[in-house]
Amino acid sequence: FYLPQYHAIPENDEWWGEGFTEWTNVKKSEPLYKNHNQPRVPLKENYYNLLDENVQEWQSNLAQQYGIEAFCYYHYWFNGKKLLEKPLENMLTNKNVTIPFCFCWANEPWTRAWDGKTKDVLMPQEYGHKEEWKHHIEYLLKFFKDERYIKINNKPVFVIYRLSSINNSRQMLELWEEELKKHGFDGIYLISMLTSFDNSKANNDLVSALVEFEPMFTVRHELPLAKQGVRVIKKKFNKKINAPFTLDRLDYGYVWKKIINRQSLQKIYNKKTYLGAFVGWDNSPRKNRNALIMENMDKEIFRESLGIQLDKSIELENDFLFINAWNEWAEGTYLEPDTINKYDFLEIIKNELIKRKLLKKD
Repeated sequence: FYLPQYHAIPENDEWWGEGFTEWTNVKKSEPLYKNHNQPRVPLKENYYNLLDENVQEWQSNLAQQYGIEAFCYYHYWFNGKKLLEKPLENMLTNKNVTIPFCFCWANEPWTRAWDGKTKDVLMPQEYGHKEEWKHHIEYLLKFFKDERYIKINNKPVFVIYRLSSINNSRQMLELWEEELKKHGFDGIYLISMLTSFDNSKANNDLVSALVEFEPMFTVRHELPLAKQGVRVIKKKFNKKINAPFTLDRLDYGYVWKKIINRQSLQKIYNKKTYLGAFVGWDNSPRKNRNALIMENMDKEIFRESLGIQLDKSIELENDFLFINAWNEWAEGTYLEPDTINKYDFLEIIKNELIKRKLLKKD
C-alpha cells in the first residue's frame, strides 16, 4: 500500500495550514515515554515531495530492487471530487516509473484524522448514482488501460477499502462491469478489504477476492475480549488524565502471532483471500496520546512472520501478498529506509523471496 500524501494541496492548506503534507506531523512528533522511537527520520533526511518526478522514479527502482513487485496506490474520490491525485496522474505519464500498480479506493470521509479528530468531517463521502458512477469509471479507465496496471484475466484489479459503506454497491459494480466491457476488458477484479470495521457486507458474488488489511484487521477482530476491554478503558481514562501510561500499547510479536496462527479465512469466506503483512505500527504522529503503539518491534519477528505468510500464500496459490505499507510514515509502518533501520526491512523481504525462489539473486 502506498500513500500519496507527500505534497501540498489547496484543501490541506485550508484545513491544516499552508504547506501541510504527511511530513508535517512526522517532523513535529515527540517521544511520549522513555525510549519511544519518535520522531521517525527518513534516511539522509529525505523528506521528499511527490510532485518531483525523480522521487517516484527512485521509489519505483528501490522497490523493485528489493523484490517489491507492485504498488497499491490509495485513490481518493468524493463523488467526483479528487484529492491527492497529482502524483498518480504524473506517474501515468512518466514511463520511467516502471513498477506495476493498482488502486485502492480509500472510500472513507475525509476527517481530521491527521490530529486524531476522526469525527470532525471535512469532506463527506457520498457516492451518487449512475451518472456519478460512470464519471468515476471513466476517470479510472485511463489508468486501467496503462500497460503497468495490474489485470487478472483481462480484469483491472481494484481494491475498495470499505465496500459495506456503499449502499448501492451492486448497481455501481454492475455498471462498471458494463462500461469496462465496452472498452475491451472482461470486467473488474474487485478486491474487498477486511478492515477494523464490520466486514459482514464486505463479501458478495461481485467480489473477486478479499484482502486482510494488517495489523488493523487483527487488532479489531482477533484480540481476546478482555484485552479489547482493557484497551477501551485505557483510552477513556487517558482522555481524563492525559497520562502516558494509559497509551494504547500492544506487543509487536503478540499481534504477529495472532496473524500467523489464524485459521484460513479463505475457508470461512469461501473466497480467494489475500494475506497481509505489516512492518510496524505507531500512529502517535497523527493521534498523539490517542495513538496505538506496537512496542518491541523486532526484525527477526518480521522475517519469520513474513516467511510464514509467503509460504501460506504459495500454498493458497495467491497472486498477491499485501504489505502495509511502503510509506505510511505517520503510522509507523513503512519500508522506505530511515536513519535507524536503513534498508534492513527491504533486505529481509528480498532474502525471503530469494529463499523461496520468488526472486533471483543479483
